Amino acid sequence: MRQPAVFFGHGSPMNALGGPFADAWRAVGAAIGKPKGVVMVSAHWETDGLGVTAQAQPETIHDFGGFTEELHAMQYPAPGSPELALRVAELTGARPTTQWGLDHGTWSVLAHVWPEADVPVVQLSLDRGLDAQGHFDVASMLAPLRDEGVVIAGSGDFVHNLGAWKRTGGDAYPWATGFNEAVKAALVRGDHQALIDWVGLAEDAQMSVPTDEHFLPLLYVAAQRQPDDAVSFFNDVIEGGSISMTGVRIG
Repeated sequence: MRQPAVFFGHGSPMNALGGPFADAWRAVGAAIGKPKGVVMVSAHWETDGLGVTAQAQPETIHDFGGFTEELHAMQYPAPGSPELALRVAELTGARPTTQWGLDHGTWSVLAHVWPEADVPVVQLSLDRGLDAQGHFDVASMLAPLRDEGVVIAGSGDFVHNLGAWKRTGGDAYPWATGFNEAVKAALVRGDHQALIDWVGLAEDAQMSVPTDEHFLPLLYVAAQRQPDDAVSFFNDVIEGGSISMTGVRIG
């Protein structure tokens, strides 16, 4: 059975410890079941050239500072899959590597999606040398994996402006809401070019995406859409005014 493609708005690493967003991630996992594997593109692994993790037991990387001891001690011992890594390399030309593991963009989410840590996970990096069209083209090369039992996933945020984030919470900025809704509308209508050319997607788009590493993983999920695929959303909330937690499932 063809597996879905899923984008997770991951927000703060603290979501790894639970809460309403984690509850929705758990529901996504329950609905999918146990796939053969996952290829995850995280906002937090950028490289010169394309890389894919290839070790049998990837490290849980705590790529952040200043959070609770409980969070820093958290482990997600999901297996890797050298075989899946080689398949990704075959499809995309990515270089297999053991110099990375599962960063918090991956494990903070998957610890709830598959809490038993029994689904093999490989990460595909964001190649700094590619523009948005280049990322979409690489993403399109992954399409056969869905029919091989593999979930294609991305982890980032539609809207990610830490400089404007309100620590005490509060309403979403109008520009954040506008961009979030414009992204959702483009996904529903299958307008891939609008997502690739995201700067023109809404007024003040660059307020929502001041740097693109949290947006680009969405392209890896959007590129998987087939004509018969349904599109649905979860965790459709903007936190602190400027961080979108919105997730999307395709298929």
